[in-house]
Amino acid sequence: MTSYRRLYIPGATYFFTVAAYSRLNQDLTLHADLLKACIRTEQHAAPFSVLAAVLLPDHLHMIWRLPDHDADYSTRWRRIKARFSRSIPRQSRHLGSSARRKGERGVWQRRFWEHVVRDEEELSSCIRYVHMNPVKHGYVQKPEAWPHSTFHAWTRRQIRDTAC
Repeated sequence: MTSYRRLYIPGATYFFTVAAYSRLNQDLTLHADLLKACIRTEQHAAPFSVLAAVLLPDHLHMIWRLPDHDADYSTRWRRIKARFSRSIPRQSRHLGSSARRKGERGVWQRRFWEHVVRDEEELSSCIRYVHMNPVKHGYVQKPEAWPHSTFHAWTRRQIRDTAC
């Protein structure tokens, strides 16, 4: 079995990429409100701050800051993915026998990618990457045109913070 090495640092800021089971899958944006509700539910159960996020049809990127005493992002992602998978209508997907045995619905890839954000400069770079992702993938011409992004909230926050 493959051994995954994850870095768990209480209070750290993490950049995540979470992908749909199939890159042809469009469930994430079709059910965007439901996915956002699943994330908010998990935030109430196990608090964390979302610094930036973008939801695309086949994957999402998020930047989280965990509480000072907590480093358990894996459990949070497991619960978000499970809650979302159980909430959307079951569709016919061609799952492998391993996925069927494990009761998977074919919504998410089993794992996710994470990266610890080391400093403010890297955080700014990650936030720009998140907000430009719909442009990179050709969905829109400008980041503000993509509806499933924190771009507008982040821009308002930047203006508010510099106005003080």
